[in-house]
Amino acid sequence: MESVLTYLEQAVEKSASDLFVIAGKAVSMKCEGELVPIQDGRLKPEDSETLVREIYDMAQRPIDRCIATGDDDFSLSVVGLARFRVNAYRQRGSLSAVIRVVSFGIPNWQNMSIPEEVMKVARMTRGMVLVTGPAGGGKSTTLACIVDAVNHSRDAHIITIEDPIEYLHRNDKSIISQRELAMDTASYVTALRASLRQAPDVILLGEMRDLDTIQTAMTAAETGHLVISTLHTVGAVNTIDRIIDVFPPAQQQQIRIQLAQVLKTVISQQLLPSTDGQLVPAFEIMHLNTAVRSMVRDSRIHQIDSTIQTASAEGMVSMDESILRLYKAGRITAETALHYAMNPDALQKKLGPASPKGYTAKAY
Repeated sequence: MESVLTYLEQAVEKSASDLFVIAGKAVSMKCEGELVPIQDGRLKPEDSETLVREIYDMAQRPIDRCIATGDDDFSLSVVGLARFRVNAYRQRGSLSAVIRVVSFGIPNWQNMSIPEEVMKVARMTRGMVLVTGPAGGGKSTTLACIVDAVNHSRDAHIITIEDPIEYLHRNDKSIISQRELAMDTASYVTALRASLRQAPDVILLGEMRDLDTIQTAMTAAETGHLVISTLHTVGAVNTIDRIIDVFPPAQQQQIRIQLAQVLKTVISQQLLPSTDGQLVPAFEIMHLNTAVRSMVRDSRIHQIDSTIQTASAEGMVSMDESILRLYKAGRITAETALHYAMNPDALQKKLGPASPKGYTAKAY
C-alpha cells in the first residue's frame, strides 16, 4: 500500500475527478466516468483507516468529528499539486473517504463551455440566482467562474458560505470573504444571517438545504443583495416546485409571491459524456420575465417550460434544446442526447432518422 499522497498524485496525473479509499475495494479513481483501480489487492479496514488518518494529518484537521458523527467534509491543499474536497465517513464500521480533485486556479469559463448568457449573472446586483443540477454536474465550477467574473469587474464585498471551500479566490477589484462550515461557522443559516451585517454585495450560498436557509436567503435577496445558491434539481420547473414544497401549505402562496419578486434566473446544468471521451455541459437558462413571474405567483408552474422554448430572444434555452445543439455540433451521440433529455419522446422526433430505438431515459 502506497501513501495517500502517492494516490493523490496519480489521480491528478490521470486527470481523475475522484479518488476512492474504501475498505474491501482497491484504491480507485474515476476517470471519464469509469472506476479504475490504482493498487493491487483490496484495502483492509485497518488500511483504509491508515489512509484516512493520513488525509487528516495532511489537512491538519482533527479526526474527532468524523469519529463522533460518522461523516465529515473538508478541503485540502497540496502545494504544487491541487486542491481536494474530502468527504470522510464510516461504512460497515470502517473509515472511508471520497476525494474530489479540484484545480488550484479558477477555470476559464470559455474553456469549460459555459455560455456567455450564464456569465451575465456576474453583472447582476440584486435578487436571487439559482444554479441547479445533479451532484457532480459542474455547479461548483460554474459558481466559481461567476464569482471570479465579479471579482475582476467591480468593487464589491463577496461573501461565500461553502461546505467545504473548493476554489480559492484572490482579492482583485472585489474583497472576498470565504467561510467554511464547521471551520468558520456552525451552519449555513447562522453564517447567512451574520453576512447581512458584513456589508455584502454578493452572497454565495453553497446549498439551500432546508426551510430556514431558503427563507433567510430570500430575505437577503429582498433587501438589495445578490444571492447565488444551488439546489440538486434539474430544470427550472422542478427547482421552483422544490422551493415551494419545502414550506407548509399555509405559507406556500406567500412564498410564491415572494419568490416571484426576488428570483431573477434559474440555471440548470448537467455533464454529458462527449464523443471525444470527455464531459460536456448542457444548460437550461430561465430568466424571470413578466410572464414567468405571473406563472410563479399564480401557481401555473407547469406553463414555464413552454415559455422558455419561445423566449430564445431573451436568452432563455431549454435543457433539451441545449442537448440538441450539442448533438448537432457532433459533441454527443444520439443515445446520450435521449438518455439525458427532459422529454426524450419529443427530442427523439427532432433527431429524425438518427434517433436510436430502445434507449434508456435518465430518471430525475
